[in-house]
Amino acid sequence: MRRALAALTGLALLVTTGCTSDERPDRSDDNRTVTVFAAASLTESFTTIGREFEATHPGVRVAFTFGGSSALATQITQGAPADVFAAAAPRNMATVTEAGAAAGAPVVFARNQLVIAVSKGNPGRVRRLADLGRRGMKVAICAEQVPCGAAARAALDASGIDLVPATLEQDVKGALAKVRLGEVDAALVYRTDARATAEVDGIEFPESARAINDYPIVALREARDLATARAFVDLVSSARGAAVLTAAGFQPPAGS
Repeated sequence: MRRALAALTGLALLVTTGCTSDERPDRSDDNRTVTVFAAASLTESFTTIGREFEATHPGVRVAFTFGGSSALATQITQGAPADVFAAAAPRNMATVTEAGAAAGAPVVFARNQLVIAVSKGNPGRVRRLADLGRRGMKVAICAEQVPCGAAARAALDASGIDLVPATLEQDVKGALAKVRLGEVDAALVYRTDARATAEVDGIEFPESARAINDYPIVALREARDLATARAFVDLVSSARGAAVLTAAGFQPPAGS
């Protein structure tokens, strides 16, 4: 009888321990990860900055989600687990701050400007923005709700160029891919993205100065480790972060 009772007691303890473990999982490893939601145009430079952050913060891992700023902002306001948000335009950052999801005021850390991306060697002989309106030209731009699309539309409207795009993409990487795959003759993308892709040439055009995008960044109120999230923001906005961004083709914030 005593042996049976002891066995039942041990089983009860085992079951209780298992339930406690399932209901309250150990999230200590999660707390050592900084999850950064960032505009697609930041992919290359933020990947470099993330590696440097990990090197100076042993045991911390930086996990990125890159995409269109408008979609990322919506995901954050709907509860997506993120610690830092970097947008390609203040308008998309406002979606997050107005929802009360930011832990403080955003900081503008860089600016970006559009170029015309064409296949290597420029087979279509594109020289200026007006060339995109030639008969038969297929052009990709971003959808207007994302920053690269809003900038493209502003430049086109200010120049009086009547352009019907062949495709509207959800982020700048999608527009650039259409050129790389030969599906369009040209795309309006950020200077940084054209520079990061060996298969395309970037053609500067003066009208892009009318639609320069500011890039803001902020730590989020629901960050798992707010101090570490703010440390990442500090690195991005530091002289070292600026050096990485400038090398990628970004411009410094106004007044820097």
